[in-house]
Amino acid sequence: MRTVGVEEELLVVDPSGRPVPRGPEALAVASRRGEGQTPEEHDRDDGPGERPGHLVPELKQEQVELGTRVCTGLDEVTRELRFWRGRADAAARAVGARVAALASSPVAVDPEPTPGERYAEMEERFGLIATDQLTCGCHVHVSVDGDEEGVAVLDRIRVWLPVLTALTANSPFWLGRDSGYASYRSQAWDRWPSSGPTELFGDAATYARVVDDLVATRTIVDAGQVYFAARLSRSWPTVEVRVADVALRVEDAVTHAGLVRALVDTAAAEWRAGRPAPAVRGEVLRVAAWRAGRSGTTGELVSPLTGRPAPAADVVAALLAHVGEALDASGDRRRVEEGVHAVLERGTGADLQRRVHRETGDLAAVVRAAADLTVVR
Repeated sequence: MRTVGVEEELLVVDPSGRPVPRGPEALAVASRRGEGQTPEEHDRDDGPGERPGHLVPELKQEQVELGTRVCTGLDEVTRELRFWRGRADAAARAVGARVAALASSPVAVDPEPTPGERYAEMEERFGLIATDQLTCGCHVHVSVDGDEEGVAVLDRIRVWLPVLTALTANSPFWLGRDSGYASYRSQAWDRWPSSGPTELFGDAATYARVVDDLVATRTIVDAGQVYFAARLSRSWPTVEVRVADVALRVEDAVTHAGLVRALVDTAAAEWRAGRPAPAVRGEVLRVAAWRAGRSGTTGELVSPLTGRPAPAADVVAALLAHVGEALDASGDRRRVEEGVHAVLERGTGADLQRRVHRETGDLAAVVRAAADLTVVR
């Protein structure tokens, strides 16, 4: 069975619901307890490798990031996420704050950059893109048998990634106003020059050459800033899928991890069987990703099977059918299908945020409700 690891970025907020730059203080608390990592250590690492779970800094001081250890089963992923969300919240509480699994800040805030040479260089090089960037995503790493298999997987999962964005949408508000999107994080993130969907690579040598060519432009800081929607890890034998908003609920994050692993397993099986990757243009994938971020699961999505709009529920059903054999092989079918159906029935994190705002008229109340859902004791 393929292993899986999850990284989540969380907002650090005060009791009123306003994001506050206490991430470094919280991480200092965690570090004293043996649970943190310095910015320098974090910069040398980009995934949940063969090491314990961890808490690390992010681009802004109003954030912290958690990472699970390498997991085999989804029960293990659940325990890890609950544990590390709890540790992050405990560290934040020690400095008068909390953590909230929100992919963007509903409340207007002027985020402060985390100290460090790399982050300072990003602020200087990218201007307002970096200055305003306060978003929290969920990255899932799934093991692959080498770079050739990894690239074959990237080429075959790319058409399905917008569906994952729709299912995980959790950022309808942007710095004090309703964005009109279910996942505005996906829109804000794609302002980075190296982000978004990719063309077909074909083989590992081509992938490596594309990364080298991007770095050679001296536009991005380094290879760690290759922000493809899905990429090969620099440090571990994994494919990293980066399209999801951080989930309000742990169970939704686990459903997402199960879907990603099943997609990877299905793609690898197709490659071994000699089935070609879908020859869909990058321009179409970018439109599909935009549409997923716009409406989440409440409208139509671009179907990976037809390239035409279809009700979100039908496109999600097609995704489940596509990965069905892989879900059976891992024993995850019932859990993942029930998780997906729960999202479709009760709505995404974006739907919940808007519901709380309609009921209260208070964006800070949205943040407080999210903090309560982030850590379920």
